Amino acid sequence: MTTQTETRSGVATGTLARLRARNPYLNGLLSPRGITGLIIVGLLALAGLLAPALADFAPTAQSDQALHSPGGAHPLGTDEVGRDLFSRVLHGIRNDLAIILIAVPVAALAGSLLALLATASRAADAVVQRFFDLVLAFPGLILALAITAIMGPGFLPVVIVIALAETPGFGRVLRAGILVQREREYAVAARVGGAGRARVLIRHVLPNAVDPLIVQLAISLPVAVFIEGAMSFLGVGVRPPEPTLGSVLSQSMPYLSSHPWYAAAPLITVTGLVLGFTLIAEALNKGVRR
Repeated sequence: MTTQTETRSGVATGTLARLRARNPYLNGLLSPRGITGLIIVGLLALAGLLAPALADFAPTAQSDQALHSPGGAHPLGTDEVGRDLFSRVLHGIRNDLAIILIAVPVAALAGSLLALLATASRAADAVVQRFFDLVLAFPGLILALAITAIMGPGFLPVVIVIALAETPGFGRVLRAGILVQREREYAVAARVGGAGRARVLIRHVLPNAVDPLIVQLAISLPVAVFIEGAMSFLGVGVRPPEPTLGSVLSQSMPYLSSHPWYAAAPLITVTGLVLGFTLIAEALNKGVRR
């Protein structure tokens, strides 16, 4: 029995080693840095997902226990109108992740489509590159203020701001990958063999050019957390009383000296999300470079 167990363990270890050797992303995620990031993000995401079950109070429910210290029925205390901070932080994680997980994939899709357009002709490339330059000329918060001045604060404007701010990064990464890969020997050989331009792009170039997008996706996540938090902190994010981590942190500022615990939970949570996503991005990037 012991021998069989050891044999199975050896087979499993050998299979994992082969998978790590073949997949640099898996190799990166299974590094200590990647595992730490996955644990941090996973725990926070699970807490946000289970917010309705974990919190005893609705995030917008007010009471007469304003600025109640942590303890008892309110593990993190209450805010200035008696709302439970534990519930608001958990639902804030939920809302932040919902925004990020919509906005970043939209940015990846938009950037990829523009990159494909840019590689179609020199004229299209010039137009797309000038669009990227125009977006990058505006700092994220200035872009956020401009869009919310037109649309007003809310969930959708935050998604649009993040998606627009992140699009040039994805577009430039994929464009550079396509330009490099289509000059490689295998792409040239496919063209010489009579394959059409579209066929070469889809079957040969793109599969080898999209790998850096995985790393770019991971890099974009902590940036998205920062943009959403900054917009909510400035009051141009999700409309109150719906909580986000940035809005809870913003509301705690007048009470920072008298009730420092008010700001502690949202600040630690935002820091945890940014740290977790950053560790994942660094682990993926290191895994690819090996």
